[in-house]
Amino acid sequence: MRIKRADYLKSAVYEKDYPERLNSVEFAFVGRSNVGKSSLINSLTSRTKLARTSKTPGRTQLINFFIINQEFYIVDLPGYGFAKVPKAMKKEWGSTIERYIISARTKLVFVLLDIRRIPSEEDMEMLRWLDFHNLPFKIIFTKTDKISNNEKFRLLKEIRKKIEFHNEDVFFYSSLSHKGREEVLQFMEDTLKEAGGNVDEGIE
Repeated sequence: MRIKRADYLKSAVYEKDYPERLNSVEFAFVGRSNVGKSSLINSLTSRTKLARTSKTPGRTQLINFFIINQEFYIVDLPGYGFAKVPKAMKKEWGSTIERYIISARTKLVFVLLDIRRIPSEEDMEMLRWLDFHNLPFKIIFTKTDKISNNEKFRLLKEIRKKIEFHNEDVFFYSSLSHKGREEVLQFMEDTLKEAGGNVDEGIE
């Protein structure tokens, strides 16, 4: 897939404020605060400032919609799991994410996990939640440039004690080197084609 154009469209909390649905799948990205979600979206779209990164984790409270090639949306969901956020705010963010997850919009969710960390209870909750609602999702392990191959195999062994997966069913991504970008874009292209959407083919 060639991403020729990527634009911020709008931010929303409630479903009534979501942008008009397009005749295609939209791709939502979710993960813990500081998992590298904004950096990954910027890397994926080859735009350095499309998704804004915050120096203070847990500040992203809104759902951000980006329109790609005027064909489909990338949806940036609020980060979760930051300890210093008040409980009332955490509850509201959870509701914000839940409203989107259970909405009737056709979506695929990318769950981002920091490969250096054992999945937290919030991560496990998110995976169980998606499974419960029968929503298609894929795991992307982020920050892979920060570990060696030996560390990667060791960490994956530990992570598999909590999550069952095959390597071919997940993605490994470095926003710094963009390693993994082509694989994710190809998967998105295939998903859009299966859903009958228009796709600008080829990797940019």
